[in-house]
Amino acid sequence: MNKIESFKNSVLPVSFEDTAIAFQHKSDRDLLLAYLIFVLTKNPFLVKFLSQAAKLTLSMGLPVKPIIKATVFKQFCGGEKKEEYSKVIANLGKAGIGTILDYSVEGTEDEAGFEGTKKELLNIIEQSKSNPNIPCTCMKITAIGSLELLEKITAKDSLSKDEQREWLQLQSRLDAICKAAHQANKPVYIDAEESWIQAGIDAMAEKMMSTYNKDKAIVFTTLQLYRWDRIDYFRRLIKQARTGSYKLGIKIVRGAYLEKERERASLLGYKSPINSSKLETDKEYNEAIGLCIENIDVVEICAGTHNENSCKLLVHYMTEKKLANNHPHIYFSQLYGMSDNISFNLASAGYNVSKYLPFGPVESTLPYLARRAEENTAIAGQMSKELETIAKELRRRKQAQ
Repeated sequence: MNKIESFKNSVLPVSFEDTAIAFQHKSDRDLLLAYLIFVLTKNPFLVKFLSQAAKLTLSMGLPVKPIIKATVFKQFCGGEKKEEYSKVIANLGKAGIGTILDYSVEGTEDEAGFEGTKKELLNIIEQSKSNPNIPCTCMKITAIGSLELLEKITAKDSLSKDEQREWLQLQSRLDAICKAAHQANKPVYIDAEESWIQAGIDAMAEKMMSTYNKDKAIVFTTLQLYRWDRIDYFRRLIKQARTGSYKLGIKIVRGAYLEKERERASLLGYKSPINSSKLETDKEYNEAIGLCIENIDVVEICAGTHNENSCKLLVHYMTEKKLANNHPHIYFSQLYGMSDNISFNLASAGYNVSKYLPFGPVESTLPYLARRAEENTAIAGQMSKELETIAKELRRRKQAQ
């Protein structure tokens, strides 16, 4: 009997079934809109069609932006500007939930764009200094540097003089961001990306952690546990942190590029870096949770997941080890607009919880929204669970009238 099965029927100090707590921040109209969006998201063909249609109509200058902004953008994003997302941050804060601001502008491919993103990230870190509802920030390395450059770094190819200059500029941007986070005493999460650039990202993250994590984890790296090599890498990271006398900041996720990874491996004829089944990924994820708890003296964790069993397992380990619900080394995190039954009930029970809150111009966040919708169709049971909890809350409200 595995650990999940052994405690599934035991009483935990938190339940994810209280929809009154889960949807305390949503009006009936908001719930109905969310229900409609999740119904549409269940259909992969419709998701792809609507994503392409939205991009096309916006590029043609047709007046569809207000419709997008009032529907799917509202469900999954905080707004275009600070005045908009600040209201969302405040509302989440009232429920004891922190906000991870995610500047979700994608497609930047030049030095001016990379510098612009750096400035935006420094601005978020500056905001976090005076706002306890912003516990940290997050970033993609490809938002401040070229994917092609990272691919060469990962492959250990030789760089031209121009590429060497770009490489130095990328490292300088990252250091400036991590240094600002250290000075603000607010962590920065470095997201994981495609496997063919990840080794370069890992090396940069390791360098920043050894520099800025002496007293607490300021810089966090991310492990995608759908990769079969990540547990061994995690063990090496723990050993490095102990040897180097610094804290290891780890965000664990299942992974976001499954189809792309498998297609590329098949096309180029190498072994796929992705586990052969979701069951194996779940096992790896839960093993990573166990490693975090076993090494909680040196590891600080953000468990980024919508999987209820994994959240319950982490709660179980915390209870078993007599760790406080609000232990400073442990955060749970979900995406804004999803799994509110997990986020709000955990926060209500006193656990550290954050929501990833994307923001930015509607046009520039469309790639994020399209990927988000397409990923959701691939998560078995996720949309059904979202619809089930919303329907349950609507029934509860109707009966309470």
